[in-house]
Amino acid sequence: MSASQPVPPEVVQQLAEYFSVLGEPMRLRILNLLRDGEKCVQDLVEATETSQANVSKHLKVMVQAGIVSRRTEGTQAYYRVEDELIFELCGLVCDRLARRIEQQARKFRAFSFLGKR
Repeated sequence: MSASQPVPPEVVQQLAEYFSVLGEPMRLRILNLLRDGEKCVQDLVEATETSQANVSKHLKVMVQAGIVSRRTEGTQAYYRVEDELIFELCGLVCDRLARRIEQQARKFRAFSFLGKR
């Protein structure tokens, strides 16, 4: 689809929903914890220092978005990243943010009230 053609509203809606999943800091923290592999809910609760209800709520959203998958073993639920592309996407965003911060830092360093005497 070329840039000159309008994007169908349902495509825009799905894209916005996918990005909204990543717009929650706790979900990014959970994804980072799952980077090294599958973890049970209790491990995620302990690592995030939040409630099981909170972790489960965020995991449910990510499962519905297809970002993570869930399996059960006995009474335990285990989660893993289903879409590894998520880490590439986060890496691109982090690199962009780091460049912006570095540019801002250079501007602050160049500006000085002290001046040369």
